[in-house]
Amino acid sequence: MNNYLIDTHAHIDMLEEDVNTVITTMSEYGVKKAIVPSVEIATLDKVVKIASDNENIFGMVGIFPSEVNTYTDEIEQKMEKIASNNNKIVAVGEIGLDYYWDKSFVELQKEIFIRQIKMANRLNLPIVVHDREAHKDCFDIIKRENNGSKVLFHCFSGSVEFMRECVKEGWYIALGGVVTFKNAVKMKDVAVDVPLERLVLETDSPYLTPVPYRGKPNKPAYVKYVAEEIAKLREIPVEELIKITTENAERFFGI
Repeated sequence: MNNYLIDTHAHIDMLEEDVNTVITTMSEYGVKKAIVPSVEIATLDKVVKIASDNENIFGMVGIFPSEVNTYTDEIEQKMEKIASNNNKIVAVGEIGLDYYWDKSFVELQKEIFIRQIKMANRLNLPIVVHDREAHKDCFDIIKRENNGSKVLFHCFSGSVEFMRECVKEGWYIALGGVVTFKNAVKMKDVAVDVPLERLVLETDSPYLTPVPYRGKPNKPAYVKYVAEEIAKLREIPVEELIKITTENAERFFGI
């Protein structure tokens, strides 16, 4: 039985602590593996190095929605080459659409999202989606453009109804620290309703720190509190939730 946790989304490259300390703390909290997304050109090489240098850390390649104006053919070729030659790169992400901060370049966001979906298809890698206030466009683009890559909605923020539509497509849902927030009624409802076989856990470190450490920097070790909260909401043993979500993450990412 898998009695360890996996943090499927941790920006370890952004943490103030060094990687060895992060991994030691993970171990103390029962977290064995973590996956580091890429968001920008400037830190791509750092993400790849962290994954390559540490047995239980894995990486993704991708350019975040707010960074799409930096995307070039050369960057795409670099990411594709890295992913083709490094088995520690296990997904394309985080990619997607973000209409929260700035809607002035929505069409460019869509164009680069589609290009990275196609890259994932060529690489036969899963897609990890950033979707903020862009649910319908994200859904429609993936349904239309994706050809065979598995799909995970990172830091899911939609309704129960939207979650059900995603699951109907065979896509996965990642929940993080927000589910522990007292007023996060919508996320708690999703946590109760999502089929367990489509659920994975994450922290989005250093952001969205769960209770009881809310307000402090998040870290992969704290995915333990996400697991405990969801198990409590679903009224199942936390060991059962950990076993299923860990198996889901290992199957989804091939780790």
